[in-house]
Amino acid sequence: MKVAVVGATGMVGEVMLKVLEERNFPISELLLVASERSVGKKLTYKNEAHTVIGLADAVAARPDIAIFSAGGDTSLEWAPKFAEVGTTVIDNSSAWRMDPTKKLVVPEINADELTADDKIIANPNCSTIQMVLTLDPLHKKYQMKRVVVSTYQSVSGTGVKAVEQMENEASGIEGEMAYPYPINRNALPHCDVFLENGYTKEEMKLAREPQKILDDRTFSVTATAVRIPTAGGHSESVNVEFHNDFDLAEVRQLLSETPGIVVQDNPETNTYPMPVFANGKDDVFVGRLRRDETQPNTLNMWIVADNLRKGAATNAVQIAEYVVKHFSPKTV
Repeated sequence: MKVAVVGATGMVGEVMLKVLEERNFPISELLLVASERSVGKKLTYKNEAHTVIGLADAVAARPDIAIFSAGGDTSLEWAPKFAEVGTTVIDNSSAWRMDPTKKLVVPEINADELTADDKIIANPNCSTIQMVLTLDPLHKKYQMKRVVVSTYQSVSGTGVKAVEQMENEASGIEGEMAYPYPINRNALPHCDVFLENGYTKEEMKLAREPQKILDDRTFSVTATAVRIPTAGGHSESVNVEFHNDFDLAEVRQLLSETPGIVVQDNPETNTYPMPVFANGKDDVFVGRLRRDETQPNTLNMWIVADNLRKGAATNAVQIAEYVVKHFSPKTV
């Protein structure tokens, strides 16, 4: 299995290599790919040095699978070129997510929709993945009507420049700014760019992507996305109104039985999800489960996950694992 990691020198690319190694993904030849300014750099995978190559050379090598974490513009230009030579592309950017001809996949939910003909597969937004993985079993049981989500997102979701800004500010060092304001000891209600409707692009991803993943437009999602000074993990306060009533004990059981979810929900012992515990893990953590006492059939919960792992790299590798398992390399 010849595998290309596009954007290998970035934050997600670094985690991608770590996850591929941890999960012992079947690789006979690894191509580490990045922009021209990074070509020639050396990166280590399984204690072996690999030289970073450019996109054109990677296409010419005709890999079986290419996992992209290089930004939307790069994906729009290069993913079709890889697909044309028979490569299955799994893309972490927002470039293809809402394209009606492309699948938007969280493996635990809808990997079975994939076929050997899907040559460009979209990885959802990091905040979407952890929310929709939690909502899926509840939606099947109680039927969602409306979701209100407020996110508390790590600076790692912006990239290494943002992490450096936070660390510089904490140390009293002046440096390059990733955000229009300080992030240390602050909260910015501003994730991605603002759109004409007053929402940010991140907030609209949270509103639209769950409907596509669950293949259901009968429920609605409204979002407020906030950046906070944490370095590893996104948190979400989620309020879900269902058409049907629920039992809290049954909700806990449903979530506990869902692959990829860990329930941490015991106020008596101060047990609840936090980024400091989710950092470096692949699971999605759910807690603070309680009824909304202001209206019927409505649940409040708190969801936390490592945005670089399940929110990006791990989900993409899980898609790749499904492709390898169900479609032979010749059809890939």
